[in-house]
Amino acid sequence: MADIRPFRGLRYNQSLINNLSEVICPPYDIISPQQQQELYHQGEYNSVRLECARDLPQDTATDNKYTRSATALEQWLNDGILQVDETPAIYLHDHYFSLHGKEYRRRGIIACVRLEDWDRMVVRPHEGILTRARDDRLSLLWALQANTSPILAMFEDPGQHLSSLFTAQERSKPLINLSSTGGESHRVWAITQPAILNQISAILADRPIYIADGHHRYTSALAYRNERTAYSPSASGNEAFNYVMMTLVDFADPGLVILAPHRLVRGIPKPVLAELLTRLETFFEIGELALDVPGIWQRVDELLTETSEVRLVFFGLTAECLFVLRLRDVAAVSQIMPYFHSELYRSLDVCIVDHVILEKLLELSVGSEEERIAYSYDRQDAVNMVRDQEYQLAFFLRPVKPELVKVVADAGDTMPRKSTYFYPKAPSGLVFHRLV
Repeated sequence: MADIRPFRGLRYNQSLINNLSEVICPPYDIISPQQQQELYHQGEYNSVRLECARDLPQDTATDNKYTRSATALEQWLNDGILQVDETPAIYLHDHYFSLHGKEYRRRGIIACVRLEDWDRMVVRPHEGILTRARDDRLSLLWALQANTSPILAMFEDPGQHLSSLFTAQERSKPLINLSSTGGESHRVWAITQPAILNQISAILADRPIYIADGHHRYTSALAYRNERTAYSPSASGNEAFNYVMMTLVDFADPGLVILAPHRLVRGIPKPVLAELLTRLETFFEIGELALDVPGIWQRVDELLTETSEVRLVFFGLTAECLFVLRLRDVAAVSQIMPYFHSELYRSLDVCIVDHVILEKLLELSVGSEEERIAYSYDRQDAVNMVRDQEYQLAFFLRPVKPELVKVVADAGDTMPRKSTYFYPKAPSGLVFHRLV
């Protein structure tokens, strides 16, 4: 049973911070070193200093990016830059953005969700994680004792009971109304009426919660809860560290957009690359598409979506064309997959690329060779990086639909890491959640 609660959000004092667009930042996992530097220069109160502080050459066990984040948080509290809301609230968040010339609004609520162990199936993952990223977030939790960015998660509301409650909130003035760089904008309202809060909690109580983005943050929050509980034998179970901040979005929300993380590969030995087409013919029928014809990407989309059979597209063996792969030997491919995964897992495009093509045919180890495998969400950019010889091959996937994420999670399985990219990321800096 999901336990959804309001909380007293920690927010920027808008009487001192006039332009909130200058203090919000992306979540840690998409902040490049260059963007991190730019965000630091953007202002002394940008939330990057909490969410993803800089490493310095002289860092020690007692003076490092985590301790500096903690110092910054304490200073901002003392100076009134950050203030705690007086009344517990669930925050309604409208995130506006555009993609491929189309305008979207993703509507969610920012709330506290009780941490549940994975095996209870109350909160369900759909992707694997990296230990290093989990440890980084755990260290930050111990230093800050705060959630600096919300986990993005999904729920089902078949009767749209919550939708009508949220629509009624739009009549009031938002707490936050900002436009940020990149064409995105945000509106946030505080829902504080006890009756409505109780309704929201009751409606979501018997619904599983599906993590969309933030598996590392959830896993680190679980570890933090367990460690805090071990140090606090008299804990009641209702302390703030038993909860984590999430943005919860309805599966049916039209603004719930998932992009495909296309695979970029380098470091392939020349003999292996020369034999790739021959190796692929063991499992696939292979066709070609001229890359320079008008509307090529629309044609690729049609090829990938017009059928339920597995089709893949890749670039890199020649400069003039894309190769189209149609899986013809499902049974042989299934035997290559890890035995402990479900039949559904073994049929997914991303799993076939990772396990069959990258691991078996190209002899790469997905997940442990980060310097050899990268991810792009723009196909033309991926082609350009191959043409510029930054990478040797680019494999293009079709986006995963939200309902497929649910089916995989309900089966108790997880997709490979970087199977989905929920766009855009929920930012850090609108609302923080203190764990003390």
